[in-house]
Amino acid sequence: MYFYRIIRVLAAIIFRIIFRIDVQGKENIIKDGKLILCSNHISVLDPIMLAIAIPRPISFMAKKELFSNKIFGKIISMLGAFPVDRAGSDLSAIRSSLKVLKEENILGIFPEGTRVKEIDIDTAKPGIGLIAVKSKSPVMPIYIESKYNIFGKVNINIGKPLYFDEYHDKKLNTGHYKEISKDIMQSIYLLKDI
Repeated sequence: MYFYRIIRVLAAIIFRIIFRIDVQGKENIIKDGKLILCSNHISVLDPIMLAIAIPRPISFMAKKELFSNKIFGKIISMLGAFPVDRAGSDLSAIRSSLKVLKEENILGIFPEGTRVKEIDIDTAKPGIGLIAVKSKSPVMPIYIESKYNIFGKVNINIGKPLYFDEYHDKKLNTGHYKEISKDIMQSIYLLKDI
């Protein structure tokens, strides 16, 4: 992940000039092992802000349309991103997610599946619940708040990790996974006013 680290340093320098970035809850970041980062999604800049806020490399699940441009697709692949088809359940993306976590790395997901301006917990996709339970990974909720105006403030609130041990080794259905995903979204939005 040498390329990732170089890009992260450059992005941190550039974006800390353009924006006033304030990160709260750094003490909650798990230093080692598998971890799922789940954040609200308000801008195309969100993944960059998360990469700046979190010192470890993040493999982001990204919409497949971003990979249609071969050059850009190659670059984000080199940064650890992999495609997901948001139109339906994408088994390939789930397998890629589980592989990232099996290798004790960080997976970055926006559970709502797209940029959202209004809070709606019901938009959470069941996939994140499934991935969290199947991988037995802690989930770290993060809330980003910003208008992304030049020299404006970007608030990044990092919550305490969530554990779903009670669901491990249980037979669950899509409804259960959807409820877990909604719990994760609720945890993200509870960080809004910190």
